[in-house]
Amino acid sequence: MKFQIEDVTVYFPYDYIYPEQYSYMIELKRALDAKGHCLLEMPTGTGKTIALLSLITSYSLSKPQTSIKLIYCTRTVHEMEKTLAELKLLHNYQIKHLGPQARILAIGLSSRKNLCVNPTVLAAENRDSVDAGCRKLTASWVRAMAAENPNVPTCQFFENYERAASAAVLPPGVYTLQDLRVFGKEKGWCPYFLARHMVQFANVVVYSYQYLLDPKVAGIISKEMQKESVVVFDEAHNIDNVCIEALSVSVRRQTLEGATRNLNRISQEIDRALEHMKFKYRDLLHLFVFTVEISICVKFKATDASRLRAEYNRLVEGLALRGNLPITDNWLSNPALPDDILKEAVPGNIRRAEHFLHVLRRLVQYLRGRLDTENVEKESPVSFVASINSHAGIDQKTLKFCYDRLHSLMLTLEITDTDEFLHIQTICDFATLVGTYGRGFSIIIEPFDERMPHIPDPILQLSCHDASLAIKPVFDRFQSVVITSGTLSPIDLYPRLLNFHPVVSRSFTMSLSRDCICPMVLTRGSDQLPVSTKFDMRSDPGVVRNYGKLLLEMVSVVPDGIVCFFVSYSYMDGIINTWNDSGILKEIMQHKLVFIETQDVVETTLALDNYRKACDCGRGAVFFSVARGKVAEGIDFDRHYGRLVIMFGVPFQYTLSKILLARLEYLRDTFQIKEGDFLTFDALRQAAQCVGRVIRSKADYGMMIFADKRYSRHDKRSKLPSWILSHLRDVNLNLSTDMALHIAKEFLRKMAQPYEKIGGSGRKTLLSEEDLEKMGDGGMDEMLY
Repeated sequence: MKFQIEDVTVYFPYDYIYPEQYSYMIELKRALDAKGHCLLEMPTGTGKTIALLSLITSYSLSKPQTSIKLIYCTRTVHEMEKTLAELKLLHNYQIKHLGPQARILAIGLSSRKNLCVNPTVLAAENRDSVDAGCRKLTASWVRAMAAENPNVPTCQFFENYERAASAAVLPPGVYTLQDLRVFGKEKGWCPYFLARHMVQFANVVVYSYQYLLDPKVAGIISKEMQKESVVVFDEAHNIDNVCIEALSVSVRRQTLEGATRNLNRISQEIDRALEHMKFKYRDLLHLFVFTVEISICVKFKATDASRLRAEYNRLVEGLALRGNLPITDNWLSNPALPDDILKEAVPGNIRRAEHFLHVLRRLVQYLRGRLDTENVEKESPVSFVASINSHAGIDQKTLKFCYDRLHSLMLTLEITDTDEFLHIQTICDFATLVGTYGRGFSIIIEPFDERMPHIPDPILQLSCHDASLAIKPVFDRFQSVVITSGTLSPIDLYPRLLNFHPVVSRSFTMSLSRDCICPMVLTRGSDQLPVSTKFDMRSDPGVVRNYGKLLLEMVSVVPDGIVCFFVSYSYMDGIINTWNDSGILKEIMQHKLVFIETQDVVETTLALDNYRKACDCGRGAVFFSVARGKVAEGIDFDRHYGRLVIMFGVPFQYTLSKILLARLEYLRDTFQIKEGDFLTFDALRQAAQCVGRVIRSKADYGMMIFADKRYSRHDKRSKLPSWILSHLRDVNLNLSTDMALHIAKEFLRKMAQPYEKIGGSGRKTLLSEEDLEKMGDGGMDEMLY
């Protein structure tokens, strides 16, 4: 369908549009017109992605003079592929109506592991090993050696891509990761480097959050992006945690041991280079004695120690003057350094390679001493840097340049197996961050995990508390940033957490032709004893028994799949063991099969596959999962895979965590956010994310049970998204198990009846082109009611 929103002709690839999609587009256009940032909460299963893509691409087509680029950020590769599939459908529709002028280039960009087509490199077991395998075949010095010695292995796909030069381009179209791999194989070109090259020319780029929020990655991938870009962070309910993780570093004893091995290896490489220099000079002397052909001397390449001398001179001039590296030599960028610091000269005490190694050895030794503690210690970066200076003789400026100095040295020594040097990279990452930031961070040293105090496992953590540090460059640099998700409530907290001022902030409800969502708050069991996962109640035998009876009653009446979320892995393990001992688990398995999420990705994937098979064949199944786990964040339980979701308890963070306590203190002092407000907000967004897994379209239906007496309190319940609250009736707020069972039976009986998909009883939930034209005259309220 095609319709107008003010001066923009919107091309939408379906015959009908939801009212909330139309409202969403109107608010999004307001933000684009204002060239500002916005927060938009849209219920799950209401076509948020296609609404975003349709409006922004149509906006660009209607205003060709603006040349807007869309940067769409997703959390997972699966979400990236779904977004590109939607965009491909939209693009075909726009070409059908507008012809060639609607052609765009849209690409997905991911890591080498997801784009590489070289079987030798892909044989590596993880992402870091694939990256290192690629560098071993494509680094500039490896290719230079291969030019002289054909026996040196290189990557044929990359060589073909380089030979094609300016001819290596992608024709207009929408390319998923699979499309890029197929295109690369057909042409014989490397799809990864081709995609990296085409990012700057593409109209739409879809990639991971980290490519914009993690400074180490953003400095390499996203530095060419133009200011006139619209950045979308989809499923951004946890964006503050992503920002914090991007600037936090953990150091354990294993890290320090690995860093020591790395330093020994680098030292051997430097000694080899210096030894090689002596032989070169000796050979050079013989040349002068026995020949007068000075031209021969000129032919000597600046290898080994000569490279070290050239690097020294470059560091004197400043890091920014090192020139543009070949794309294959680009390593991770600096985790913190702003451009003005890059123009400074590197401190004299780390310009020479051997001096820099001595500094790193002293730093590692100092950190090893700090880990030998029996008490929890907390320090600010300022006092920690002062301590390093007094005990190890390393000043702040030296620390600040550690990461780039290591990068420069590894390039100079022509080290390709970077996956072997992850430990020393972590130490230099830590040093640069602690030397750069004085506020918004804490150094916390813990001798053991408080949940397992009998196991000594010291850890030193540089913990970032201020999410705005990582996202501020994105807000400052780009024209419009759209933060959107199905669970952003309470929406007014995000501008404070991320320290920005949205021009539009709006939460939408879901228009339904039938009440296909049935949320319930269960506060007590059939024996009228209260249920809760509060610390003083969670181990109570009565609570565990009532939770088990609730699930047992539900598996007897709810068809197909049921998903249960627990507050933590340890609580889930304990409650399942108790149910097993008491025979409840055996009774549950007489009705449905039981599958459990574990911390092993492979085991969980296998459990999910078998869970779906059990639902498909009619046997029915129960899936036990954990809030904040992989399943809660990225797996949909739509249709018969999830007819009921039970949230056992309120998923608060571990409140004795020293890192969490330090962050709460920072939020209180800096942004005036109370500890209780933040903890409740964080727990309720996780709970909403869990229960939202069961509704993925308006044709779907499902029940949500919040099994904890604390959900009946208004201050907790009000933090849930409006699209859940609008269906949470007062009669469903204080239920016992038998009352919840009765409501479930009634709801399922109601869902079995036929219904009007476009909406009945005077309510329109699907709008046609004609409806939209009438709305332009009469207004939306008149159309919907």
